[in-house]
Amino acid sequence: MSSNSSLWTPDSWKKKTLNQIPKYDDAVELSEVESTLASYPPLVFAGEARDLKARLADVSMGKAFLLQGGDCAESFNDFNALTIRDNFRILLQMAVILTFGGKKPIVKVGRTAGQFAKPRSSENETREGVTLPSYRGDIINGYGFDVASRRPDPSRMVRAYVQSASTLNLLRALAQGGYADLNQVHKWNLDFISKSTQSSQYTELANKLDEALSFMSAIGISTSNSPQIKETEFYTSHEALLLYYEQALTRRDSTTARLHDGYEGDWYDCSAHMLWIGERTRQLDGAHVEFLRGVKNPIGLKCGPSMTPDDLMKLVDKLNPDNEAGRLTLITRMGHEAVESKLTPMVRKIKKEGRNVVWCSDPMHGNTITTANGFKTRPFHSVLAEVKNFFEVHHAEGTHAGGVHFELTGKNVEECIGGDQDITAEMLAAGAYETLCDPRLNATQALELAFKIKF
Repeated sequence: MSSNSSLWTPDSWKKKTLNQIPKYDDAVELSEVESTLASYPPLVFAGEARDLKARLADVSMGKAFLLQGGDCAESFNDFNALTIRDNFRILLQMAVILTFGGKKPIVKVGRTAGQFAKPRSSENETREGVTLPSYRGDIINGYGFDVASRRPDPSRMVRAYVQSASTLNLLRALAQGGYADLNQVHKWNLDFISKSTQSSQYTELANKLDEALSFMSAIGISTSNSPQIKETEFYTSHEALLLYYEQALTRRDSTTARLHDGYEGDWYDCSAHMLWIGERTRQLDGAHVEFLRGVKNPIGLKCGPSMTPDDLMKLVDKLNPDNEAGRLTLITRMGHEAVESKLTPMVRKIKKEGRNVVWCSDPMHGNTITTANGFKTRPFHSVLAEVKNFFEVHHAEGTHAGGVHFELTGKNVEECIGGDQDITAEMLAAGAYETLCDPRLNATQALELAFKIKF
C-alpha cells in the first residue's frame, strides 16, 4: 500500500472539483440506482485486470504492442450481436496484421462494454432558439432534442450495466469459443471489404499464416495442444466519466487481503479492465483523478497539446506513485502538426525521471475538423500523419512507441474522409454517416492504417 492511496475511499472524489458530471434532479432516484448497481455482480474480475496490467508492463518495455479501439460511444439502440461481432472482428484482423508487421504480441483492448458517456464542450445545446442540456451519451440522457430525452436519468445506468454484461458475455464467447481461431482468419473478412486494396493484402497475409500453421501442425503444434492458436485474450476499456456508475461497480478484491494486518483487499473498478481519464477531466485536484488514483486497474490518461511536461509529471506521480510498470498508459492526442513540438518534451521528461509508462497514440481527437457542409470528420491523411510522427518522436528519443488508440467500427460507414476509398465531404451526406458523437474509421480504413503502421 502506498501512502498515496491510504487516504483514498471510493467516494472521496465527491469532495473534489466536479467536471463533466451531470446534475440529477432526483437525489433519491440516484441513490436507489447506485444501491442497485452496488448489489449486482462485477462485470470483470480483479484477476483479469491484473493480467492486463502484466501485458501492459510488457508493452512499456517494448516487448508487446497495444491495440485499443472501438466505437466513439456505444448506444442503446444500435445494440446487437452483429455489431459486437464485427467490431471484435476488425480488431482481430488489425492484430494479425500488426503481429506480422511488428513481430510482437498484440495486446487487444476494446472501447466497449461501458463506453456510453461522452464529455461535452458545452453544458447546453441550442437549436432554433430552444436551449436544452447537451447529449452526454446514452448512460446519462437521450439523443432526441426534447426536454424528456435530455433529462439526466439515473435509471439509464442500469440499462448500461445490462448491455455491458451482455456484450462481455458475447466477447468472451468469441475470444475463447473458437471464433478467434487463427485457422479461421480467411473467414474474418467483411463482405464490403472484398473489393478493396486491403482485401487483397489481407488475403495474401492470411495465405502466409495458413502456410505457417500447416508447418506448425506438421511438427505437432496445433489447436489441440496450443490454445494460443484457437483462443485470444481480449480486454475492455472506457472513459471513466460518470463516477456515480464507476463507484457503484468498485469492489474489494478478497484475493489481495492480508489477514495478519487486517487489510481487506485492494479496490478495483469492476466496470472494465482498463479505465482512462479524458482530456477535459484530468485536473490534478479533480474528481476523476481522485477516483482513478485509488483503484488498482491499469488506467489511461489522455494527454493533449495544452499539457506541459511539468503538468504531466504531477499527474504521473499522483496516478502511479509506486512507478508500477503497466499501471499507467499515456494516450497522446496532439493533432498531427503538433506531435513533434508537444510530445518530444513530454517523452524526454518521463525518460529523464525514469517513469514506467506505456506511450500510446490517439490520432483521432486532435485531427477533427468540420466540413463546409457541416459534418464533423477526420481526414485519413491527418490520422496517419499523427501516427507516423508519434513513432518518429519515440525513435528519435530512444523510447518505446507502445500502441495506438482508434475510434473505429466494423460497419461500412462513411464518417472519416480520405483513405484508399477516397471518401469526400460530399459523400458524408449520402446516408452512411451514423455516429452520434465523433466520426469513426470504417473497417476498410482501419485495415489500411494497420498495414501502414511500422514499429
